[in-house]
Amino acid sequence: MADLSIDFCGIKSPNPFWLASAPPTNTGEQIMRAFDAGWGGAVWKTLGDPIVNVTSRFGAVDLGTYKMMGLNNIELITDRPLEVNLREIREVKRRYPKHVIIASLMTETKEDWRVLIQKCEDAGADGLELNFGCPHGMCERGMGSSVGQEPKLLAEITAWTKEFAKTPVLVKLTPNTGDIVEAGLAAVAGGGDGISLINTVKSIVGVDLDRMVPLPRVGNASTNGGYCGPAVKPIALHLLAALAREEGIKIPISGIGGISNWRDAAEFIALGSTSVQVCTAVMHYGYRIVEDMIEGLSNFLDEKGMKSVNELRGKAVGNYQEWGDLDLGYKLIAKIDAEKCIGCQLCVTACHDGAHQCIFTGNEEKTRPPHAHAHGKATPPTPFPIGKIAGPRVPWVDEPECVGCNLCQLVCPVSGCITMQEVPGGAADTWNARVREGRNKVPGGIHD
Repeated sequence: MADLSIDFCGIKSPNPFWLASAPPTNTGEQIMRAFDAGWGGAVWKTLGDPIVNVTSRFGAVDLGTYKMMGLNNIELITDRPLEVNLREIREVKRRYPKHVIIASLMTETKEDWRVLIQKCEDAGADGLELNFGCPHGMCERGMGSSVGQEPKLLAEITAWTKEFAKTPVLVKLTPNTGDIVEAGLAAVAGGGDGISLINTVKSIVGVDLDRMVPLPRVGNASTNGGYCGPAVKPIALHLLAALAREEGIKIPISGIGGISNWRDAAEFIALGSTSVQVCTAVMHYGYRIVEDMIEGLSNFLDEKGMKSVNELRGKAVGNYQEWGDLDLGYKLIAKIDAEKCIGCQLCVTACHDGAHQCIFTGNEEKTRPPHAHAHGKATPPTPFPIGKIAGPRVPWVDEPECVGCNLCQLVCPVSGCITMQEVPGGAADTWNARVREGRNKVPGGIHD
C-alpha cells in the first residue's frame, strides 16, 4: 500500500486529508471524532474575538436529485470564547499528538495578532492559517477577504505574523480577486510558509419569490455569503494550478474547494496540492467519508505504481498551458456506439442548437448548414447503424464537419455510448508560434 503521509512545511501528517476551517471543526469533540474516523489534520474554525451569528445561515443550490451541489454560508468565525477553544486545542493535541491541528486566525491590529498567535501556539497548534478569504461579514469589518484582495496589505500582515510565529504560517487566499498569482506572490513576499486556497466565492444562491428576499433568509432580508461545495471545484482547480506553475511560488499549497471523494483529492494533488481540505462534503455526508478517500487514493497510487502520495504531487502542472500554446493540429471526432445508444437523440439537439450542426438521424443524405466547411451533402454511414435498443433512431456523425467539441459526449446519458476518437490532423502548430512567425492572419477579418 502506498505511503499517504506528508510533510507540509515541516508539519508531519499521517495523510493529506484535512478538515477545512468551518462548522465541522468548531469544537474539540468534533475534531476528535474526525481523527477517529481517519482524518489526518484539521484547521480549527477561525479564532479571534467571538462574534454573534444570525439565523438562518446556510442556503444551497441543488441540481436535479443531487442535493447541495453548492452551499452558501453566511456564518462567521467562532462564536465561542477564545479560552474555551484553546483549552480544547490542548486536549485534542494531548490525545492525538500525531495528528495535525492548524489554528485559523482572524483579527485586526498587530498587537492582536501577537497575542492571538502566542496563545494558539502555547495551546499546542502545529501551525497557523491566516484567514484572508472570508467574503461576508468579516470583510465589512476590514478583515477576511478585504485583506486578501489587497496584496500590499496581505504581505504586510503576513510579515507581522512571521515576527511572532514559531510555527509555520499558511496564508489562506480569497478567490474573489482579479489575479490570484499577485495574491500568492504577496503571501511569499510576506514570508508565508504555505498557502491555502480557495476560500469561498462571494455569492447569492437564490431568491424567495414569495417574500422577495434573497436566500438564506434572515427575517425580511439577507446578504451575500460564501459559496462552496462541488460547484466551485473547477474554480479552485484553476486558481491552484495558476499558483503551482508560478516560478515565484515554491512554498507548499493546501488545496480547498469542492473536494468530495478520492478522485477530487487526487486531481488537486496532481495540480500541486500537498494537503487537501474538505468542508461541504463532510457537512453533507459526515466524517466517515474519509475512509473511502483513503482507500481510493491508496488504490489509485498502487495502480499507478507510485509508492508515495508525494510522487503524485504536481504531475499535471506542466500540462496546464496557455491557450496559445495548445496544438492546433490535434483533432478528435465523435463516435456513437449503436449497441449502447437508447435513441434519446439529446446529442442531436445539443449539436444542432448549441454546437456545430453535424449530428443527424435517418438513412438519407442531409443538407449541411450554409456555413459548413465541407462541400455537398452529409452522407450517412454504410451500413446504416441499427441499434439493439434505439433501432433506426441511432444518430450518426457527419465526420468532415465534426470539430471534436465534446458536447454530444457530455450530454449523452449512457456511459461509453459516445466517445471522442483521435484522428490524423495537420502538423503540430500553435497560435503563439503563428504570432511569432507572422502567420496569425486569418482570412475574413475586420479589414478584409
